[in-house]
This record gives sequence, C-alpha cells and structure tokens, in this order.
Amino acid sequence: MTSSATAQIAPQRLVLASSSAYRKELLSRLQLPFDVAVPDIDETPAAGETPSATALRLAREKAAAVAAKVPGCIVIGSDQVATLDDEQIGKPGDHANALAQLQKMRGRQVVFHTALCVWDGRAADPAAGAQVEDVQTVVTFRDLPDAELDAYLRIEQPYDCAGSAKNEGLGIAILERIDSSDPTALTGLPLIALTGMLRKIGVSFFNTK
Repeated sequence: MTSSATAQIAPQRLVLASSSAYRKELLSRLQLPFDVAVPDIDETPAAGETPSATALRLAREKAAAVAAKVPGCIVIGSDQVATLDDEQIGKPGDHANALAQLQKMRGRQVVFHTALCVWDGRAADPAAGAQVEDVQTVVTFRDLPDAELDAYLRIEQPYDCAGSAKNEGLGIAILERIDSSDPTALTGLPLIALTGMLRKIGVSFFNTK
C-alpha cells in the first residue's frame, strides 16, 4: 500500500482500489489524503452480462476485495468498459490490436461505461450501504486514414487503454466529440459522482472553520 496525496483536511481514511496511474492522479485533485491498494479479482465479463452490468460489478468487486484487507476504511473502486454496437471493447495490449480497434471505431460513436463504487467500511453493513453508479460517456471518433491512426499509436502507445486512445494526451486529436455529465469519467474516475457519494457519507472537502 502506497501513501499518496497531501491534504488540507484529514477525514476518515480513503483507499483507492486501483493500479491505475490515471485514477490515482484524478483522485489526488480532491486534495484528500488517500492510500492505494491493488485489488486481486477476475475481470472477465460474465456470460450474457451487459457492458454496464460488467463495469458496475467489477467496480464493486474491486472495492470489496480491498475493503476486506483494510477494515474501517472508505474504499473507492472503479472500472471502465468501452462498447461499440453494445460489444465490449477491451484493452488492446499491442499495436496491431490497437490499430484494429481504431479502424473499427473511426467515424463512429463509442460508449464508455465508467462505474464507481464507494464502500464505507465504517458502516454497520458496508456491503448493503455501498454506493454504485455508472457514468456514461459518448465519444465520437474522427474518420482518419490508417496512416494517421498508426502514427498516433506509435507516438503515445495507449495499449493499456480501452478504446486505444488517451483523451488526456495526444489522443484528443483523433476524437471529434465527447458527451458526458462528468468530464473526468472518460479518463477513468468520475469526480463529480465521486464527490457526491463521499459527501453522503460525511467526507468534507473544504475547511470552513
């Protein structure tokens, strides 16, 4: 477990259940102290499971797995599933798969389901009180030629990103439009939804004394 983020306020201990550097950076923006723990779960989609259901289940399972190791803490779990025509699009893993993804998605809309779970380990029944939400983002990809898609991939190498593009980096140049109620959801952690959930369980963001 790695200590992270200094803070103005020290509320109940927060733990981010993720190995993602993107989620760690996003959570640090809230200026709350938190730790990071990597959940050990099987992330394989279940048979017949919808993309939203997969994302919500995995976000909850990540939070629950870490909560079992750090009792009494507030644990944040998140998962993202990208879909095209209701078909799940996973992380490409290598250049060839990433290029095939971008070729398939160019000129089209892709829906990203970014699920969030806040698990309050201080509660009498944390499992029953866990908050979950699926924040959806619709991304329209530009209709670009193979040469540009290949060049982008060789520069940024987003092989660990579902959808094969980093919108927080050069990948924004291959996108035409982003529609979402939560601007950080696409990067991996919807902060508007998260701050709302944390407020419900008494976490403060501003010292008004």
